[in-house]
Amino acid sequence: MSSKWNIKGNSDHSNINLLNQNNASVWKKAIITSVALSMITFNLAFASEDIESLDKIYHVYLEDTYIGAVSDEEKVKKVIKAKENEASSKFQDYEVDASALVSIVPEQVFSYKTNDNETLEKLNQVLEVQTDAYALEVNGQPVAYLKNQKDYELTLEKLKLEYVPEEKLKQLESNKQSNTKLKPNESRILDVFLSEDVSGQEAKVNPSKILTPEKAVEFIKTGTLEKQVYTVKQGDVLGRIAKNHGLTTKELLALNPGLKIDSLLQIGQEINVTVEKPLVSVEVVYEKVSKEKINFEKVIEKDSSMFKGEKKVIQKGVPGEKEVSYLITEVNGKRVKQKVTEEKVLVEPKKHIEKVGTKVISSRGTGSFSWPTVGGYISSGMGPRWGSYHRGIDIARPSNYSILASDNGVVTAAGWDGSYGYRVIINHNNGYQTLYAHLSNIYVSVGQVVPKGSVIGKMGSTGNSTGIHLHFEVTRNGKLINPLSVL
Repeated sequence: MSSKWNIKGNSDHSNINLLNQNNASVWKKAIITSVALSMITFNLAFASEDIESLDKIYHVYLEDTYIGAVSDEEKVKKVIKAKENEASSKFQDYEVDASALVSIVPEQVFSYKTNDNETLEKLNQVLEVQTDAYALEVNGQPVAYLKNQKDYELTLEKLKLEYVPEEKLKQLESNKQSNTKLKPNESRILDVFLSEDVSGQEAKVNPSKILTPEKAVEFIKTGTLEKQVYTVKQGDVLGRIAKNHGLTTKELLALNPGLKIDSLLQIGQEINVTVEKPLVSVEVVYEKVSKEKINFEKVIEKDSSMFKGEKKVIQKGVPGEKEVSYLITEVNGKRVKQKVTEEKVLVEPKKHIEKVGTKVISSRGTGSFSWPTVGGYISSGMGPRWGSYHRGIDIARPSNYSILASDNGVVTAAGWDGSYGYRVIINHNNGYQTLYAHLSNIYVSVGQVVPKGSVIGKMGSTGNSTGIHLHFEVTRNGKLINPLSVL
């Protein structure tokens, strides 16, 4: 491996202090001046001193920083060579160079004592090898170093692949030029770009700073090369851990996929608390076409001929269908914008039209009771029966199974009641109360005001029943009476 050193011209002893200055521009002016003066100084020296009394020393610089002086430049070369050999064994894939930044300036002096060991040790500590690399720059500032331009380009491609499937990324160029209309439930990417000004250029850097494309992508995504981990202590809860590390609980859970909001934390458990600060964001723009439902309009028409609380569907609503085209923007996999570019109705929705009654009915009964079924006959009367007492009458074999309110009133019970099966109780608010039992379906609810003759349910055989019929009871001021006395 070749090495090179910068050898600068001679100067006299009076210029040593100038050489110790770190400011490069001052030093360079001084050295030029000293070359001009050296002829005079040198000749004067010969008049009084023997030329053999002159010594040569070597001033060592690392870039513009003065390291010190040595008596033998070969010692400096050995330090450089050792540094290169050490780096070569460690970074075998790289051609390293430790000499590029080192300058050795010889000087002839009459008397000067150097501290070689101190200078060489200092040089060994600050000297770093360099190798050819490729810098990835964001807004003009290098943020990562890659081995070469190929790795730089691979890094940018892998960064995009973090958010875009490979096959879709390959189709990108053809998508931009395509005028083919998308079919429903299809999508295609129109553009993928980086939010920041990203560029690359050749650079020289210590090989230890060179990243693989995979590591570089991770660094660009998170802003850090190493995850920050928190070890759970007694009394810790997720919310407090998140807050103490500048995260929301939702962000903390996203960083730890196996963690849930109700997870039981264990003392000593390690939790990723890395605050991700992406250096570059990947923006993806794509278009999408989807079929969507159009909700139908619900129209309510008031009808004064119908009792309040009654409803009648005139036309059942049917949803429509439309085709919608979207332009969608995602940043680092999260949707930030969605714009409708075209909308076409495929099927018009059908309105749902419903009539509702507005006629107010009295919750107080008239005192005149109507037959609670549509026809039928009394299959069992009120009184002693089968060793017990039958509390009402049974009506069977009607023209249809509709059960009717015998008078105006308010529903006070509607549901299952043991041997009655499904039953409805109506309070007529005039001292009377009627009960309808063994229903198969109930059409009213507690608190509902029902008019005389309105359908409240359907005849059945639920509960303790031997067949389809209605069990009908009437009470007056809390006491049972024979329904036939008021029907």
